[in-house]
Amino acid sequence: MAPAAIIEKPNSNESFNNNRDGLALEATSDSIDEVNVLKAAMKAGQGNAAEMGKGIYEESQFDVEKDKTQFRQYEEACDRVKNFYREQHEKQTVAYNLKARNDFKSKTRAEMTIWQAMEKLNTLIDESDPDTSLSQIEHLLQSAEAIRRDGKPRWMQLTGLIHDLGKLLFFFDARGQWDVVGDTFPVGCAFDEKIIYPDTFKGNPDFDNEIYSTKYGIYSPGCGLDNVMLSWGHDEYLYHIAKAQSTLPDEALAMIRYHSFYPWHSAGAYSWMMDGHDKKMLEAVRAFNPYDLYSKSDDIPKIEDLKPYYMELIDEYFPNKVVKW
Repeated sequence: MAPAAIIEKPNSNESFNNNRDGLALEATSDSIDEVNVLKAAMKAGQGNAAEMGKGIYEESQFDVEKDKTQFRQYEEACDRVKNFYREQHEKQTVAYNLKARNDFKSKTRAEMTIWQAMEKLNTLIDESDPDTSLSQIEHLLQSAEAIRRDGKPRWMQLTGLIHDLGKLLFFFDARGQWDVVGDTFPVGCAFDEKIIYPDTFKGNPDFDNEIYSTKYGIYSPGCGLDNVMLSWGHDEYLYHIAKAQSTLPDEALAMIRYHSFYPWHSAGAYSWMMDGHDKKMLEAVRAFNPYDLYSKSDDIPKIEDLKPYYMELIDEYFPNKVVKW
């Protein structure tokens, strides 16, 4: 099948289009992943497998022989991560999030197939650079293949394949790295102490706002996460695209939207926001999390050998081959 034409809108911020900036974004993203692995290692052995049920909730098997405990404390993480979160925490305001969502709804940035989007994402990093390791496609395939080896449903395999495609935002509307990657959190209410580096929120204009600084802020207990504005980035961006243009089930959409919402799915924060639906989705996100955190060390997948299988999966859940980004 001949590839569909890629129709892209011009980017007003030219500096985001060069590979070195993309390499810096990927370096930050990898450092953030390492910190989350460290945090997960500190909780090793605390999971409750008895509550996991069957199907997608069965404990992951691909990573059982991986040692997740021999890590230094994440509080000693590199300055790159600390500096990144300071900027993110100061700039993710209610005002910015309202504007980001309005911009998202008001224009189409590009039109391309899912596979073309994966190839586009590959240009984030300079593949000729000796310091780079896996390409974006290889990481996505690693996640998908780990899910596939564990016998999870086809829709979950596809979720693993596409979960980071929201990083395409870097080519379009991003103002930096802080509104593309990083752990996510609600805006419009008090910033929870369980968010990583919580002290860095003091520079956020919403920190002392008479409404946004209260525990519930603009929300109410039990409002449901569907009604909550999470910090804008690659998770939220892809979630809205997949929700509108795919037939993926709610569990898959939750995995996409919440996979970086570590304060919620790993630290137990913001439970007061949850409704009955969120409680089910929480277990789905926790079931997905190991495939995101621990699959990067697996063998490098052979892209061309796997492409036909995943092209079939994509067509199964994205009725319109050309997706509006």
